[in-house]
Amino acid sequence: MDFSIGALTGFLSVYGLRLIGSILILYIGKKVTIFLTKIVKKSMQKAKMDETIVKFIGNVVYGGLLLFIILAALSNLGVNTTSFIAVLGAAGLAVGLAFQGTLSNIGAGVLLIFFRPFKVGDFISAAGESGTVEEINLFSVLLKTGDNKQIIIPNSSIIGGNIVNFSAKETRRVNWTFGIGYEDDLKLAKATLEEIVNSDERVLKDPAPFVAVSELADSSVNFVVRAWVKSGDYWGVYFDTLEKVKLVFDEKGISIPYPQLDVHQDK
Repeated sequence: MDFSIGALTGFLSVYGLRLIGSILILYIGKKVTIFLTKIVKKSMQKAKMDETIVKFIGNVVYGGLLLFIILAALSNLGVNTTSFIAVLGAAGLAVGLAFQGTLSNIGAGVLLIFFRPFKVGDFISAAGESGTVEEINLFSVLLKTGDNKQIIIPNSSIIGGNIVNFSAKETRRVNWTFGIGYEDDLKLAKATLEEIVNSDERVLKDPAPFVAVSELADSSVNFVVRAWVKSGDYWGVYFDTLEKVKLVFDEKGISIPYPQLDVHQDK
């Protein structure tokens, strides 16, 4: 019994202080880690960096510092951290092989966050889907479609294909094609189209709208109409102009042909 008490006393005298020291390292280290992470985040926010980048770098800093603190606590206990790091590396390799798809999404997420081909709020087309970007994280991008559906796209699918960002530029060009009959007054139709486009206050004056005959088709004379608008006005101008052209053409007796098939029967 005395031997057991003596052994316990000896053990505590050797490892007791180390255990207390390691607990203090973990406790104080975590506090310091949280404090330093907040400083890093605030510095990036003052620099007006994108919030997605702020969160990502903040998580990396927090994780890296916390891992350092844990290794320091283990080293204080006498644990061979070199072997621990080797084991951790081997485990990381095994996990990496098991989750190749997930890691590819994380890698693609890092590229999206740092190169920023689009940001939250942009309307994009990627991986065969179109919508407004609601969230960008390390694994996926969340889109909201025009009919209020949510689409989750893995980052690797986005980074591996073409990305069309409709919100990247302040202005966009609207294109229409209108056809009139061969018997209609071509000059009147052209002047009417120019009047309709120029009367819309949302259409920019520079570059000026463009109206020209683009094709002498089988059953119609086709006009191409182009106008520049602010990106936010694109669809409003597009649909309003279609409606107005039909109404004004009807008022002025300008026909809009549709495909017809004439059948002649010999008597």
